[in-house]
Amino acid sequence: MPLMCIFLCMMLMYHRRMGSLTRLPSLALLRCFETSAKHESFTAAAEELGLTQGAVSRQVKELEQQLGATLFRRIGRGIKLTEAGQSFAQALTSDLQRIRQTVDKVVATGSRPQALSIAALPTFGSRWLVPRLRAFRDLHPDVELLVQSRAEPFDLVEARVDVAIHFGGFDWPGAQLTPLCPERLVVVAAPALLSDGAPGTLEGIIALPLLHLSARPSLWEDFIKAADPNAQVPRSGARFDQFSLVIAAAVEGMGVAILPTYLIENELAAGQLVQLADGPSSKGQSYFVATPLGTHSALANAFTAWVRQQVRTRSD
Repeated sequence: MPLMCIFLCMMLMYHRRMGSLTRLPSLALLRCFETSAKHESFTAAAEELGLTQGAVSRQVKELEQQLGATLFRRIGRGIKLTEAGQSFAQALTSDLQRIRQTVDKVVATGSRPQALSIAALPTFGSRWLVPRLRAFRDLHPDVELLVQSRAEPFDLVEARVDVAIHFGGFDWPGAQLTPLCPERLVVVAAPALLSDGAPGTLEGIIALPLLHLSARPSLWEDFIKAADPNAQVPRSGARFDQFSLVIAAAVEGMGVAILPTYLIENELAAGQLVQLADGPSSKGQSYFVATPLGTHSALANAFTAWVRQQVRTRSD
C-alpha cells in the first residue's frame, strides 16, 4: 500500500477515535514539518520557506497537536526528531515528492501533447514492437511516445511507466498483467551452415555448433531431453546475453539457435534462416502487458488493446 494511503488511513482512524471527522492537516503545515525535519532546524526551515522562525515553530506545534504526537524534542535552542518524527518525515518526504510529480505531469499535459511511456524487452522492442509503432501513432497522432528497454520487472509507478511488455509468469508485483501471447520457439540455422542439407534427426542437429542464450541456459537441454531423455547435452558453443545477438550469429552461420518465431519473422521469410524443428516448451511462461496496479489510463488501455490486436493479426 502506498505510504500516502497508509498516512490517510492513520489520520482517518485518529479522527474517528476523537469522535469527529475533521479535515487533514494543511499542506502548509506538512511543508513546514518536512523542511524542519530535513534541516532539524526551525531557523534553516524558515530561511528556505521565506517565513519567520516563530511562524515555522508555531505551525509545527499545530501539526503536533492535530496528530497527537511529539515530532521534535526541544534541546536547548535546537530541535531533534523523535522516533515518531523520523518515521513520519521519511514517509512524508516520499509522499510529497509523489504529489509534486503528479502536479508536474498535469502541468506538462496542459502544455505538451499527451505522452505514453512504454517499456519493452530489448529485442522484442527493436525487432517486433518498434516496426509496428507507426500504426499506433497514426491512430493517436497527438500522443508523444516515450519508449525504453527493460528486461526485468520494476516499479512502474516509481519509473513513471504507463505500460510494459513482460515475459514470464504472473510474477510482477504491483502490476496488472494482461495476457498477450504464448511464445513459440523453433530451432533454426542459416543455409550456409547446412552444406549437406538440413539434418532430419536430433543427432544431426546437435552435431552442428550450438548457440546459447545466457539468460535462458536450459533451452538446448529442454529441447534435447524432450526428444531423447538419454541423449547427451553438448555444453560447447558460443554464448550471448541478448536474443538479438543470437539472431545475428545464427544468420552469419555461426551455429544452430533456438529462437522465438516473432523475433525472426523477416529472416524466415527471406530465407536467411531455415527452421529445422519445433523448439522446447516455454514451461507455462508467456508474454503479458503490464500496467500499474490500481490505476486507470485510457491511453494505456488503448495501447494494450492495439498490441493484442497486432498479435492476433500476426497469428491469423
